[in-house]
Amino acid sequence: MILQETFHPAFAMAALTFVVWCRLYVVRIGEMRRRHISPQSLADSAGVAARLQDTRASDNFRNLFELPVLFYLALVVMAIFGLTTPTAAALAWVFVVLRIVHSAIHCTYNRVMHRFVVYVAGALTLWALWAYLAIGLMR
Repeated sequence: MILQETFHPAFAMAALTFVVWCRLYVVRIGEMRRRHISPQSLADSAGVAARLQDTRASDNFRNLFELPVLFYLALVVMAIFGLTTPTAAALAWVFVVLRIVHSAIHCTYNRVMHRFVVYVAGALTLWALWAYLAIGLMR
């Protein structure tokens, strides 16, 4: 695999984060206008929780800075140690696809069990990627 291809999944995750960020502001500003919510009343997380009804996009945006941090680090480890194999790339892309599905569920109909199953599948894929990298580093 070409080294630059290692970071294609990272660009896809960054694009997903950007899309969710845009959705967050479209939904939030729309709700604030519709319900005449003062921006100052949302100055902290308590104000957001008390006043906004639709927090799906903002909740998902926060999620994109949890497990994906380990994903981005795994890609850097892959690149630094020359572990950019088709297996590692496949695991990275599976993680990205599962995060896209997770975000789609979270930002739309938000059925918790559907979201949870996809989240667990993504987490297990990420742990498999890290196990693969650890084994590669021990060789």
